[in-house]
Amino acid sequence: MKTRADEIRKRVARRKRERERMTKNINHTLSWAEDEERYGYDKMTTYDGKSDEGSHPLFRKEWFLFKLLASACLFLIIAIMFKNEASSFDQARSFVRTAMEKDFQFVAVSNWYEEQFGKPLALLPVKNEKNEDEKNGNTPSTMYALPASAKILEEFDKNGQRITIETEKDAAVEAMSEGLVTFAGKKEGFGKTVIIKHADNSESWYGNLADIRVKFMDYINKGEEVGVSTDTEDGNNGLFYFAIKKDDDFIDPIQVMPFD
Repeated sequence: MKTRADEIRKRVARRKRERERMTKNINHTLSWAEDEERYGYDKMTTYDGKSDEGSHPLFRKEWFLFKLLASACLFLIIAIMFKNEASSFDQARSFVRTAMEKDFQFVAVSNWYEEQFGKPLALLPVKNEKNEDEKNGNTPSTMYALPASAKILEEFDKNGQRITIETEKDAAVEAMSEGLVTFAGKKEGFGKTVIIKHADNSESWYGNLADIRVKFMDYINKGEEVGVSTDTEDGNNGLFYFAIKKDDDFIDPIQVMPFD
């Protein structure tokens, strides 16, 4: 009987110790929670990519699929529109051709970005000079600078397109203003020619070159070499053609360039 009572007392004592141990663990956990609240610890989160809440913030699959589908639909619509020769699509076809064939004005966009935000586009060089003609409303607003060693051999009135400039023999022909090369090759009446488009949409043409030193879509700063002049008939000097075109018309370079 005494043995049975002792066994019961041992069981009760063991359960009491277990209960006390569990109570201590709970109190320790609660104290840690209180420390979190006291010191402002944030709960650490993890990204497992399995739920919508944990989706990547820079990529939305639904929006990507929508843009992909919209692009495919637009491509098919344009393809059908050009396959179908119905006159009702003439205006739309003309709009698409104009949009695809028109040159993108990188220089103009760069200058607009600089005026609005104070910094040029990273893909284009920094423009360091301001054009006074642009403020005064002259056309074109691009400022051109003739090389110091050059002189005019033939004026604009001779052919209504260009002037002929004499330089030293084998002299480098330099860009008279910054811009984007939109043509580098042979032009009828100009020979080997480089055309540079400027921020105000005017173009400077450098023709009758012995050699071309730039490529299509190069961005050229003022003073950079675009080619080499051709020798004169006596072989003592060099010469090249220079023209300025605004919209569809050539204008007299003397109107926008300082000459001695």
